[in-house]
Amino acid sequence: MRRIVTELYVRDNCHPFKATLLLWVQVPMWVCVSLALRNCSVGALGPAVQEQFSSGGALWFTDLTAPDSTWILPLSLGLVNLLVVEIFASQTKVPVSRIQKIATNFFRAVSVVMIPIAATVPSSMALYWLSSSLVGLSHNLLLRSPAFRRLCRIPRTASESDTPYRDVVAALATRYSLRRQHH
Repeated sequence: MRRIVTELYVRDNCHPFKATLLLWVQVPMWVCVSLALRNCSVGALGPAVQEQFSSGGALWFTDLTAPDSTWILPLSLGLVNLLVVEIFASQTKVPVSRIQKIATNFFRAVSVVMIPIAATVPSSMALYWLSSSLVGLSHNLLLRSPAFRRLCRIPRTASESDTPYRDVVAALATRYSLRRQHH
């Protein structure tokens, strides 16, 4: 069995470590940028930088050094993160393992816990976190597009759909309408 799995890794160029490689770069980068924004917001880099952050916002969050008192950024962050988790969870057509269920519920919990955390940090950090999550959601949705996949020469797979966005909406609607009926 091990030999067959190894041959599949080589044939399809899909070793599991490759799937985690992005996280080894992305997570430390996210932490470093978050800390840098916090330092800029609290004046650790000098009063001039903090002053620029205090007047450099936009729309309702004009002061990037203060938490978002409207909770728009924190709530948006939580909703976008939950959407990413639910889209990922809805893509599987086979029964999920216990570990997958635990992981999905863990990321759901993290998405909810991030809301009050984002409400207590400077708006610069909450804005960065929301922007990062929106980019992740965009990547997730873009990589489902058959046209984009052909443009990038990503080979067609057996599970690939011609109507991926319609499928995501239908899967989410089915998942949540069934949950409401059971409760």
